[in-house]
Order: sequence, then C-alpha cells, then structure tokens
Amino acid sequence: MPLFALGINHHTAPLAVRELVAFDPAKLNFALHDLLRGHGVEEAALLSTCNRTELYCTATEPQAAAQWLAKFHALPLEKIQPYLYQYPQQDAVRHIFRVAAGLDSMVLGEPQILGQMKQAARIAEEAGTLGKLLGKLFQRTFSVAKEVRSTTAIGANTVSMAAAAVQLSARIFESIAAQRVLCIGAGEMIALCAAHFAGQHPRQLTIANRTLLNAENLASRFSGDVLRLEDVAERLADYDIVVACTASPLPVIGLGMVERALKIRRHRPMVMVDLAIPRDIESEVAQLDDVFLYTVDDLGKIIESGLESRQAAVIEAEAIIDGHVQDFLHWQAARKTVPTIRALRDAADRMRRHEVEHALKLLARGDAPEQVLEALSLGLTNKFLHAPTQALNQANSAERADLTALIARLYHLSSPE
Repeated sequence: MPLFALGINHHTAPLAVRELVAFDPAKLNFALHDLLRGHGVEEAALLSTCNRTELYCTATEPQAAAQWLAKFHALPLEKIQPYLYQYPQQDAVRHIFRVAAGLDSMVLGEPQILGQMKQAARIAEEAGTLGKLLGKLFQRTFSVAKEVRSTTAIGANTVSMAAAAVQLSARIFESIAAQRVLCIGAGEMIALCAAHFAGQHPRQLTIANRTLLNAENLASRFSGDVLRLEDVAERLADYDIVVACTASPLPVIGLGMVERALKIRRHRPMVMVDLAIPRDIESEVAQLDDVFLYTVDDLGKIIESGLESRQAAVIEAEAIIDGHVQDFLHWQAARKTVPTIRALRDAADRMRRHEVEHALKLLARGDAPEQVLEALSLGLTNKFLHAPTQALNQANSAERADLTALIARLYHLSSPE
C-alpha cells in the first residue's frame, strides 16, 4: 500500500488554524483506531505538537485521510484544505526524516521534536496501528536524526522557545530578577522555561498544575513554590510574567480573569507567553493595554536570529537525509520480491528433501556412501538447473539473448566466446 504524509504546520497555517486540528494526547489511541475504520488506511501514526499535526499512513487514497481529519475535529474540509500538504512515497520519507532531524521546526535543529516523534511511534505501536512498513520507517527516522545531530552542527547556537520567552520578557522588564514568574503546566516545555527563567534568579518562581505532585516535583528542581491550577484566578495578580503550556482543550486563563488581575495590579504591565496548542490564554487578552501576550508564532520571529550561522549544517544534514531516503526506498522496493524469494526457497527445499529421502533409502539398502553422495549431488544439480535450462531451450530468438544475460548475471558466469 502506498505511503504518504499529510498534515498542517507553522509553515502553512497560522496558529488560529493549527489549534483547530490539534489532538488531545488522551484521545490519540481512539483517533488512530477511528482512522483505520473504513478510510482505506492500513497503518497509521499521529504526530500532534504546538507547531504541527501530521498523519503518517499507508493508504489507497490520501484524500480520505484529509476528510477524516476534518470530520474528527467537526470541521468542514474546506476550512483546512488550503493549509494542508500531502507528500507521497519518496517525499513522505524525506519529510519525516527532516522533521525528526529538526530541519522543519520553527526552532531549526531543536531536539524536542525527536522525542515527540518517538512518542507518536510508541502510541501507534500500543494502538496496534504501527505495521511493518511504518515500524521500519520510524526506526530509520530515529537513526537518521541521531546521525544528523552527531555529525553536523545543526543544533549549535539554537535559540529555543524557552530562551525566546526570557528574551521577550526582558524587553518589557529591565530586570527579570525583580519579577515574579508563574509557569502553568508541568510538561517538558514548562520545565525548559522554568530552567531558563530560574537562570535569571527571579524574585519568585511558581509552578501551577492540575496535579499538585507534578508541580512539586518540578518546583523542587528550581527552589520554586507551587500553586493549584484552580487557585490561579485569585493569585494571578501577584505575577509579572506568566508562561502557560498545558494539554487543556480549553483556555485556562480567560479575558475576565486577566482584567480583574490588572485592576488589582493597578495596571502594572504583565508579560504572558502562551506556548500551548490549543491556546491556554484567550486571544482577546492581547487587546488589553497593560498585557504583552506572545504566542508560539511570535516567538518564532525571535528564533530566526541563529538561522544564518547554521546554513552550512543544513546543507550537510540534507545530504545525509537524501542518502538515507534512497536506502529506505530500496528496502521498500525489495520487500516486493519477498514472496518470490520465499516461493523459490520452498521449491528448492522440496527438491532437497526429495533427494535426501532417496539417498537415505539407498544407504539403508546398503549402497556405498561414496556412490550415494555422488547420486545425491548429481540429482540436486539436475533439479536445480532444470528450470533455467528448459527456459533457455524453449525461448524464441528474441527472448534467448535476454535470458542468457540474466542467467549469466544470476550464476556469475563469464560471457561465452
């Protein structure tokens, strides 16, 4: 079945569109099973991050997968169709390799995407939707990404989302050290942000999360304190910088909540960084005079600063990927010969068993072992060469030259005089 990749990302769609097709991590298993029901899809994996939603599938009709994506999110296909991209076969393999290596990321060379792809493969495997083709593709993908990172400087001078959040905050406040920072969530991205802000020695660093134990574990790494997610509304006014990245399908900070906080703060400015997809902070908050709200797309403009110095590494990485794409396609093409090879070996084994049985009978009869071995080898030789010899003898003049060349190649024969 043909392989393809279908998706939407920060190159093709704004944040407002990307969040429409983001998947709740808790529903990925169900989504994969739903995709395989009646959509012509045989194998599938789903990658859903703040910058992209992608389907990797083997299917007869890619458009059916696009229709499923829209239907699953209760959207008309026309709403997302202009932003979708589809990569068939070779282009799909190259795209997946580039994504894992960080070449297609908003942060060029960022390492988090590789972990996210490994998680996507793990979820698909647990769901039973990762077949032999996609399983092999992911194995190669992780190997290629490792080679790119270990042999090129693609990750050098990378400005991460977390570092960009600190840089944007520093534009508003003269000193981060004098500010109180609230991080909402306890996942990998919040951990990175907390580490970067902790490096600036803020006046206070608080981790807010729905599961308090996870917040406590993260806060303990940075000598911070914790806050229950349900208490954020009444404590929001205490913080100058708020960074949010949760898996909530709905905003955790609304317009009214921020308006009340600003009144208590007597309109002292607040920096709010929303790294979540779907967004954690209502977009209307950006219209408030004393709030500086930044999204992942805003941070992307900061991140471009280190791009030029890594262009040589990009060229090296692309060359590595091109070589591995051809290797994978060769492996995939070779899979088509497996049934023929299996049938050939089965036929040869039947001949072998027949001759061995005959030889055992001769030995049991008392024939000399030397004569039995000679008869066994002669019988095997005749049987193995019968088919190509017969094909040559029965071929017409037009076929004979091609058959002769093919047999010479198969048996490593020197060309006849």
